[in-house]
Amino acid sequence: MSRGVLRPLVQLAWPVLAEQVLAMMVGFSDTLLAGHYLGEPHLAAMTLIGYLIWACYGMFAMISIGATALTARFVGAGDWPMANRVTGQALLVGLAVAVPATAIAYALGERLVWAFDLQGEAADLAARYLWILFPVIPAIMTEAVLIACLRGAGDTVTGLVAMVLVNITNIALSWGLLIGIGPLPKLGWDGIAIGTSAGFALGGLVPLAVLIVGRRGLKLQRRWLVFDLPLARRIARVGLPGGIDMMSVIGCQLVFLSLVNRLGTLAVAAHGVAIRLESLAYLPGSAFEVAAGTLAGQFLGAGDRRRAIHSVIAAATCGCGLMFSASAILYFQAEPLVDLFLGPRQAAVAVVAAPLLRIVALAVLPLGLVMVLTGALRGAGDTRWPLVFTLIGFFGVRFPVAWLLAIAWGWGVQGAWYAIVADLTVRAALFSARFAHGGWQRVKV
Repeated sequence: MSRGVLRPLVQLAWPVLAEQVLAMMVGFSDTLLAGHYLGEPHLAAMTLIGYLIWACYGMFAMISIGATALTARFVGAGDWPMANRVTGQALLVGLAVAVPATAIAYALGERLVWAFDLQGEAADLAARYLWILFPVIPAIMTEAVLIACLRGAGDTVTGLVAMVLVNITNIALSWGLLIGIGPLPKLGWDGIAIGTSAGFALGGLVPLAVLIVGRRGLKLQRRWLVFDLPLARRIARVGLPGGIDMMSVIGCQLVFLSLVNRLGTLAVAAHGVAIRLESLAYLPGSAFEVAAGTLAGQFLGAGDRRRAIHSVIAAATCGCGLMFSASAILYFQAEPLVDLFLGPRQAAVAVVAAPLLRIVALAVLPLGLVMVLTGALRGAGDTRWPLVFTLIGFFGVRFPVAWLLAIAWGWGVQGAWYAIVADLTVRAALFSARFAHGGWQRVKV
C-alpha cells in the first residue's frame, strides 16, 4: 500500500465516514422511535419510506456521478474555470429534474405505496409520511448534487457539517413532536415526518450557502448559472450509465421489497429493522467508495495511472478490513443489536430480525468490494460496466433465488436474505475482474 495514496485516501474517507454515520442516524432515529413508541405497522411503513428516500437520492445520481467525475478530472488537471462551470451546470440540471419530480410525486400520491404491495394500516401511514416529505425533494437534490461537486474537488468536510445540522434538527424535532416536549405539540407519527423533512431542508441549504461563498476553489457564480447544452450533455454522458445503475439498484431493491411485503407485516417490520442495522456494517465501504472515486478521477486527470491503481487497492483494503470487523459484530451480537431498536411490545419482530443479521454478515466482505470498486469505476468515468453487473446480479441471481427460497420453498424472509448473499458474491467477482482488466483506466470523459 503506497504512502503516496494512503494519506490523501484517509483524509478524504474519514469525513465521509462520519457523514455517513450521521446520515444513517436519520433513519435510525425514525426507526427507533417507531420501534419504542409506536407499533408494528409503523415499523413496516418506515421500511418502505427508507427505500423511497433512498430513491429520491438515486433520482439525482446521474447528475451527481457525472459532476463528481468531471470535477475531479478538471481539478486534477488544474482547470478551475471548467470545474466551476460543471458545478453551476449540475445545479441547473438538478433543478430541471427536481421540480417536475416533486409534482409527479404529489400526482401519484398513495399509488406509490400501493405499487409495492404494502397493505392495510402500514400503507396508510406510509402515504401520510410521504405527503409531508415530498416538498423537500428539491432540497435533497441540492444536497446530493452540490456535495458531489465538492467531493470531486477533494472537499469531504462540507457534507459532514451538513449532516451534523441535519441530525440535530431531525432528532430534536422528531422526538419533540412525537411525544410533545415543552412547547412542541404532540403529533405522533406526523411529528417524525415533519422532523425528518426539516432536517433534509437544512441539509440542502448548507452546501448551497458554502458554494455561494466559495470552497476549495469551487464557487457558484452567476455567469455559470446559464444553461449550457453541450456541457449538460457531457455531464449526462458520463453520469447517465452510473445514474441508470443506481436507479436500477434502487428499482430492483424496491421490487425485492415488494416480494418481502407479500410475506406479511411481521416480515416487513423485521426486514426493515435488519436493514437499518446491516447498514452499520457498510458505512466504511461508503466512505472508501467516495475516496476511491475522487482519487481515481483526480490521478487519471493528472495522467498518473499507477497512483490511481494504488489508491483503489488501498481503499478496498481499508474498507473491507473495517467491514469485516463490523460483520463479526453483526453475527455474534445480533440479538442485543435488535433489542436496541425494539421495545418489549415488538418481541415477535426481534425473533425474526436477529437471524437476518447473521445471514447478511456472510455478505459484508463481497459488499465491500462491490462498493469500493463501484466508486472507483464511476470516478474514472467507467460507468457502463457497474450497470451491467447490477443487472446481472439482480435479474440473474437475486430475484430468481429469492423467489425459489422465499416463496417456492417456503423459507420466508430468511430465504430472501440468502439471495442477497448470493447476488453480492457474484457481483464482487465481476467487479474484481473488471478492475484487473484495467479498461477503466483508459475511459475518456
